[in-house]
Amino acid sequence: MIGCHLCKKSICEISLLLNILQSTVSGIITKWKHLGTTATQPRSGRPRKMTERCQRMLKRTEVTNCLQSQ
Repeated sequence: MIGCHLCKKSICEISLLLNILQSTVSGIITKWKHLGTTATQPRSGRPRKMTERCQRMLKRTEVTNCLQSQ
């Protein structure tokens, strides 16, 4: 997509060529112009206290404890 943009193709032409919405093409080109990359950037905000792995382990122990108490 960026290659097409660098070859002076319009957003309309790129969207027709790649079968992608014009708003998506425009957003990606704008992101590339501002950040120099199209990769996703880290999010801001407070990180989670528990990782997904810890959450799975906690669920597993809850189920085990529930089955043992019955």
